Amino acid sequence: MREAHIPALAELERICFASPWSAQSLRDVLANPLACFRVAEDAQGGVLGYAGMHHVAGECYVDNIAVFPQYRRQGVGERLVQALFAFAGEVQARFLTLEVRPSNGAAIALYQRFGMTEQGRRKNFYTAPAEDAIILTKFFEGEEDPCVSLP
Repeated sequence: MREAHIPALAELERICFASPWSAQSLRDVLANPLACFRVAEDAQGGVLGYAGMHHVAGECYVDNIAVFPQYRRQGVGERLVQALFAFAGEVQARFLTLEVRPSNGAAIALYQRFGMTEQGRRKNFYTAPAEDAIILTKFFEGEEDPCVSLP
């Protein structure tokens, strides 16, 4: 992600999310060494979508994945998720996790194709409309679920 992408990404945020990130919030991650934000562009440099996450202590937390409506169902989201997974591999992350609305069946199906599985729910996480969040996580090779089961 570059400064030149910010206006288009701020517009994409307004289109896709009830609580969009501001242009300044997007700008702030440019200087954050723990942030990994990738932009999908067409051949002319136009923004198709973006994905971003933060990583710390071997853990990757996805912030947002969004694609402009006219470019959905064309593999853009899949390539963005691949880019996040590739980065997680580069930093040798133990896992990659995100929240998604249960009503977002297309996104859930995409994430499941990458081996992400439901690890829990956050009650009333989303607003406008109110909805729980499904927590999906992919643990990488040699890593196990860090949650401890009690008898």
